[in-house]
Amino acid sequence: MALYVYAITAQSHPLDLKGVTGVGAEPFPVRALASGPLSAVVSDISEEIRPKRRDLLAHQEVQERLMRDGAVLPLQFGYTAADDATVQAVLRKDADIYLATLERLDGCAEYHLRASQEEEELLRDILLDTPEARELNERIRSGDQDPQLPVALGQLVAAQVQQRQEALAAGLVEALLPFAREHNVRPASGNDFLNLSLLVPDDRREDFLTAQANLAREMDGGVECRLTGPLPPYSFVQ
Repeated sequence: MALYVYAITAQSHPLDLKGVTGVGAEPFPVRALASGPLSAVVSDISEEIRPKRRDLLAHQEVQERLMRDGAVLPLQFGYTAADDATVQAVLRKDADIYLATLERLDGCAEYHLRASQEEEELLRDILLDTPEARELNERIRSGDQDPQLPVALGQLVAAQVQQRQEALAAGLVEALLPFAREHNVRPASGNDFLNLSLLVPDDRREDFLTAQANLAREMDGGVECRLTGPLPPYSFVQ
């Protein structure tokens, strides 16, 4: 029977999995599969697993259960293997890498910070603070028919938006890095201008949360910060 693989841990991990069932329409019990100094956390599956809400929640529940008791290498949703022997072979082959990564992540959790800015307030600030943009806007509003005016204003505003949001993002990252062991900045999407993952040691957690909350309160210009965590360290498993 095929296996769904959730995570890799050290064999010394408590692996408290009693009563935990896994993904699938008819979920099997989650179990540990040992190989040398490592264990893979798996469950049997009898179907192709797709990212349905129930299965996504089951996957995350296993990660969070493991994370409470020690370091874990969480696998992304959807990782499967043919059988026990296949998983054990992978554990043996890359044991040194997995053990080093577990040591690096031990005592840490991931926090994910996204930041966005209210568009109307941002544009209003740009028009107030940038004389050239204000002049172009006033000419357009007064009825000037020069077709280059909207183009010039759009280019100027776009440049200002990028400049200001890059500065905001850099400031947030700089302020929070002292609390993190590692970090990843990924391309932001939608209205967000920052997509930041931080690997925060447990003994810095409260200081980090306090600092982040203070930053969020101090931000003006319609900036909204959205923090999630503690999470399994998906972004830091290499």
